[in-house]
Amino acid sequence: MANWRQLGSIWQLRPAEPTGLIEFIGGSYLAATPQISYRRLLEELAADGFAVHAWAYVPGFDHQRQARDAWSAFRSARRQLEERCGTFGAPLRLGHSLGCKLHLLAPDGGRGSRALVALSFNNFNADRSIPLLGELAPRLGVETEFSPSPAETLRLISRHYQQERNLVVRFGRDELDQSGDLIQALRERASDASSTLELPGDHLTPASAGLRRSFLGDWADDPRRVAVIRQLSRTIGQAIRP
Repeated sequence: MANWRQLGSIWQLRPAEPTGLIEFIGGSYLAATPQISYRRLLEELAADGFAVHAWAYVPGFDHQRQARDAWSAFRSARRQLEERCGTFGAPLRLGHSLGCKLHLLAPDGGRGSRALVALSFNNFNADRSIPLLGELAPRLGVETEFSPSPAETLRLISRHYQQERNLVVRFGRDELDQSGDLIQALRERASDASSTLELPGDHLTPASAGLRRSFLGDWADDPRRVAVIRQLSRTIGQAIRP
């Protein structure tokens, strides 16, 4: 099994002979420690032979800047990987929740990727994502919103996002999911080959199995969640292979 290594803001899993590369951005504060929060999913992918680069970050209000930061960090890490292991084609981009939005806002418009797999796309307003903000901002006499705003994000996707191949994954009990808005924006483009998939679970399914395993050990794994993660891993693997 590959071991986790850290290169700046990128956490890496590198099999002995990787057959492809997955660039992952997690959601909200789970993404500060992707090697823990998303351990089960990302290690499943590495076990299938894929190198994994996961960007660690704390979310802010300027999502456009964070999208550029992630894209730049991934590009640097990818160059180092290729120097060691050779080239193996464009990476697959994988995002969860807010991480989907950051991939969709990448400066290259998705052109440098093989495809995008978007898990539980989320695009709420700032005061919905940060409940206290809605109470404090008016008292302080300020207006605070993410940049770009939810409406502007969807406009940018429909007008400027170039990647045709996108798999949008929704979990059945996910009350935070906004995948319908994303699919609509993607399909407004002149050329689109996006598809959808629904799996059992909730908004935290991609992360919860990793958290339980990391903090409680293998014995605490929920077999149903593990089965969903394995199905998800196989689906992602099919998306990245030529």
